[in-house]
Amino acid sequence: MMRPLYIEDYNLICSLGDSRAQVWNRLVSGTRAGFVRKKFGEMQRYVATLDELPALLPVKNLFFDNRVNRISNKVVEPLRSTVEALGAKYGKDRIAVIVGSCDNGSEASLAALEQFRATGSFPGGYSLEMQRADFAARFIADLFGLAGPVMCHSTACASSASAFVSARNMIYAGVCDAAVVGGVDIASLPVVLGFSSLEAVSPEPANPFSANRAGITLGDGAAFFVVSREPLAKASLRLCGTGESADADNMTAPLADGSGARQAMLAALRDAALSPADIDYVNLHGTGTRLNDAMESVAMDSVFPQGVPASSTKGLTGHTLGAAAALELAFCCLALSPENAEHALPVHFWDGKYDAALPHLNLVPHGFCAWRLRTCMSNSYGFGGCNVSLIVDKVTE
Repeated sequence: MMRPLYIEDYNLICSLGDSRAQVWNRLVSGTRAGFVRKKFGEMQRYVATLDELPALLPVKNLFFDNRVNRISNKVVEPLRSTVEALGAKYGKDRIAVIVGSCDNGSEASLAALEQFRATGSFPGGYSLEMQRADFAARFIADLFGLAGPVMCHSTACASSASAFVSARNMIYAGVCDAAVVGGVDIASLPVVLGFSSLEAVSPEPANPFSANRAGITLGDGAAFFVVSREPLAKASLRLCGTGESADADNMTAPLADGSGARQAMLAALRDAALSPADIDYVNLHGTGTRLNDAMESVAMDSVFPQGVPASSTKGLTGHTLGAAAALELAFCCLALSPENAEHALPVHFWDGKYDAALPHLNLVPHGFCAWRLRTCMSNSYGFGGCNVSLIVDKVTE
């Protein structure tokens, strides 16, 4: 545990709610919310939306005003006092913004394309800058007046997990002293159509690890953390281990033997100086696709042959793509919070139909409480064999 990052504060939003308490209550009770069936082109698909939550307010700098940044604004604004305290300690040029996101300005680009087709010209004020990969990160830097490094990861489902790895590397390389790090994404038209073209979107809500699984359900969501090398005060949580691997076997499909995922988990354990027996809960990537769930169950069985409580929360939240890793790390933090005195864990929400072809995992049922809860792992796997495991634990004296 040579290079931990202290978690100063964090916040989140997803289809389950826009507060820690509301989201946590629904995670442990297995209450699905926000899943609606919408029309995308000529087809209808379920998505996990924020539509049932209070309306998102436009951002003050209208140049950055789009749905992705309005979601980010909702999540990061409550972190302002922590960011300002770190700015006073280190200087605002020593705070980085590192974001994982896959939506590169679809709202602006689709509207601009529609007007161009109708009139032959783009809307006034439209700029390709609105489609830059780092647009979501630049918004947060602008919002807080930060002048440190600004970057965005776009490695599909592992995007915001990679953002945490970069945050730690940059802090310990001396490039910055703290960071606002996390992810944000939306179930946009191009994303839904794109994944549907891969035959990866389920016609029914996602059913991770079930024999009846048929693909993912896409969703809106965001989670952001403020992290630092040295805590401002007494920190309760830290990111104590990270592990990455790149199997690059296929543009979209994972290695079937789970070796890439296994390498990432083992690397994170080594980094944190922990053994598999030290992990009390694993938040699975668990997308609900046949290939991913099969690969991950094999990898989990190889790293945790004695079993460990585990769940995929995507059956409750949908797959929030670039935001998924940060959101699921936030779920681990909620599990480790002092308020969770009973050691409850996020429910694995599915139909209960085990796939006999897969190794048996200890999927968390309703009402389950862990006998010990001090260290959690979260796994994320993206296109092109990008595998990332993150470990968070309680800070002990």
